[in-house]
Amino acid sequence: MKIAVFGATGRIGSRIVNEALNRDLDVTAVVRQPENYTVTHPHLKVAKADIFNSQDVETAVFNHDAVVSAYNYTHGATPSTLSEVAVPLINGLKQAGMKRLIVVGGAGSLEVGPGVQLVDTPNFPEAYKAGALAQREALKIYRQENELEWTYVSPSAEIEPGERTGNFRTGGNQLLMDEDGRSFISMEDFAVAIVDELINPHHIRARFTVGY
Repeated sequence: MKIAVFGATGRIGSRIVNEALNRDLDVTAVVRQPENYTVTHPHLKVAKADIFNSQDVETAVFNHDAVVSAYNYTHGATPSTLSEVAVPLINGLKQAGMKRLIVVGGAGSLEVGPGVQLVDTPNFPEAYKAGALAQREALKIYRQENELEWTYVSPSAEIEPGERTGNFRTGGNQLLMDEDGRSFISMEDFAVAIVDELINPHHIRARFTVGY
């Protein structure tokens, strides 16, 4: 399987690349500045592209089996880009004749009660709210897409670097919590879940979440 990963230099994207390479997938790391990308591996290629340019996306993903977008806003970009990226990404895949897309999304749109999403709860951190709302808008865009075989993957409320255990749960639109009431997943196990979905798709045109 040949996959292209946007956001390959990020904390989650880099772990998706590593997990895929460790499972003998052929990976193209799609980055803006390939000269600064130092990872090497026999099954790894590097491509230069701007994810906001559909023509760039088309060129980068052509002749791949699947695409992962782990885009996150950095370097002065605004949280709104988390939703703005959806249209050029979708268009680029269509122009390349690609079907399979996995998007690293946010946890804010997960439900914590009937009709109540995490981002709308009183104690949701203000620092993360704009990004969470933008991710919720992005999910709405993907849910209107009927041609691509997209999957939107939400982490738990907390996601941090940690251990790769391979032991976790998956759910649908509800926030997962452990027996102590904590919603958490390591970035390493989150990457495992994404590569699992690449290899054995179970959530076509759907969102799923990952947690302990």
